[in-house]
Amino acid sequence: MDTLNKQPRKPLAAYDPRYDPLVDRNPGQGRDYAPTYWVATAGEPPEDDGPITRDTDADVVIVGSGFTGLATALFLAREHGIKATVLEANQSIWGCTSRNGGQGQNATGRLYRSQWIQRWGKETALKLDAEVREGFETFKSLVAEVPCDPQPGGHLYIAHKEAKMDFLHNEAKVMRDVFGYDTHMLSADEVKRRYVDDAESFGALHEPDGIGVHPLKLAHGYLRMARALGVKVHPASPVIGVETRNGVHYVKTPNGTVRARAVGFATGGYTSNGLHKSLDSKIMPILSNSLVTRPLTPQELAATNFLTTEVITDTRTLRFYYRKLPDNRVQIGSRSAITGADAPNPRHMAVLVEGLHRKFPALKGIQIDYSWWGWVDVSHDMMPRITQPDPKESVFYAVGYGGNGVSFSAHAGRRMAERIAGKQSKVFELPIYNSQLTYPNVFNMVSSRAFAPFRRMGQHFLYHWYHMNDEKR
Repeated sequence: MDTLNKQPRKPLAAYDPRYDPLVDRNPGQGRDYAPTYWVATAGEPPEDDGPITRDTDADVVIVGSGFTGLATALFLAREHGIKATVLEANQSIWGCTSRNGGQGQNATGRLYRSQWIQRWGKETALKLDAEVREGFETFKSLVAEVPCDPQPGGHLYIAHKEAKMDFLHNEAKVMRDVFGYDTHMLSADEVKRRYVDDAESFGALHEPDGIGVHPLKLAHGYLRMARALGVKVHPASPVIGVETRNGVHYVKTPNGTVRARAVGFATGGYTSNGLHKSLDSKIMPILSNSLVTRPLTPQELAATNFLTTEVITDTRTLRFYYRKLPDNRVQIGSRSAITGADAPNPRHMAVLVEGLHRKFPALKGIQIDYSWWGWVDVSHDMMPRITQPDPKESVFYAVGYGGNGVSFSAHAGRRMAERIAGKQSKVFELPIYNSQLTYPNVFNMVSSRAFAPFRRMGQHFLYHWYHMNDEKR
């Protein structure tokens, strides 16, 4: 394993590869990071404020120290003069933010813009697009402030089979004609000559907005900037209960309770049931695997014609996302196990390795230097929410990005900060702001943990169906 810039750490507890937020109430306390490429190469972590050790008071508590939680705290301090206290169960930036693929796209949730029109109509879709565009600008502004190895240039959406080209043509037309984007289609030969020789490519949609980043370096920047403005960040301080009395929230941790006037939840794919009543059964956590190869040789770069450093996804429902990193490694990710208990089974990483080999036969047998998995926060209607679920209670959440949180989390944090600060805006009439996350069905309203096996059975059948459609037809 490459140990480039890896720093010695003394975690309070070992990393638990089997943690499953759907069935496990306790995410741990002070656990080590997953063994990601990002952790190994981010350099020395910024200082934090240590665990909560006694009862204390705060104006605002933010639960979760990933992109969303840190962005919320940063914008509360920068734009509203509010110094939040951030609580993290394990190490700072432990969950989604240290485990993703670092792909920043002009998107949020898992629905395409044509689906926005189908669901809400053209007028609302145009307003939502304007908000997501503004969100991408928020993301770009933060990337410009932090040394995080940015790789701008756009997003390449590759058709993994010929039948997907019609779908991409339609999306390109909608994005261009309705929303005004400079999208264009590429033939298989153009993709191969100008971007990358992906052996599965039948062509691609190219959109101009997309930035690859080192996500942990970026989050380290958020943490440094927030603490410089007076934000307190407390790792090894899992929230074990929230009680509200007379408008005051008592946020309990193992070694002390934080009293606050407002609470914002930013726990992403690591949102466990029982954390707060407003979030029970509202997220379906989905595992994603990721790997990073050793650096490619000049001969391998020539064989794959990996010219582009743009972020790339393919058109599978269980899609692959990949790119060439600044040190000429390839990072690729896709679906993983269904349960946390099964996550360490090597057959799941084998699926990802086989996908790498299919796309790039010249890399068959290449050394894999890093591999890991992490939970993705998929909402049941495929769109995020940044909302106040009960207008009578000063509790807020921002979750449900469905794998598109690297970029939009920055703006979600900004908007959640506005809501916590009591600001009003017409933008909060948009569907991602004016409604709660939905339940999957009436049974899960009773007990998510009791019905978890049935949800996972449904996920198993869906995965089989998706695979049949993605690979066999």
